[in-house]
Amino acid sequence: MGTIYVARSATFSEWASDVGLSKNVFKLGYTDEPPEEVVKANWGGAEDWTIVKKKAADSLDEAEMIAKMARREKMIDPNYYPRLRGTTGIFKVPPEKVENSILVAKSMANETISKLPKAKPADFADYLIQNALK
Repeated sequence: MGTIYVARSATFSEWASDVGLSKNVFKLGYTDEPPEEVVKANWGGAEDWTIVKKKAADSLDEAEMIAKMARREKMIDPNYYPRLRGTTGIFKVPPEKVENSILVAKSMANETISKLPKAKPADFADYLIQNALK
């Protein structure tokens, strides 16, 4: 059994914000190894990648999962940004979509909504994992 994970780097997020992408960029992936070892790959030249959230999942094909997620969210093209050098699975996620997802989930659970939620990195990770597994 493997693990689906979402990782984030403050350095990479700062770079992405500087080049006009968004500060809300996350790496989605699947591995049979411990995810903590996989994030040491230093994607995009950043050395501070950390796991935001991980979830055990039955054998998935990482390329298929990323392609499915790319139809739903904007994947950063590694051919367009030389800093990525072939790294796939880095997504730019609009906070509005995550906040709407939280609102819908609370509404479906009949929870009262006192104010609009503010999306945190863990919420982005939940959103990516849920949609990747659909």
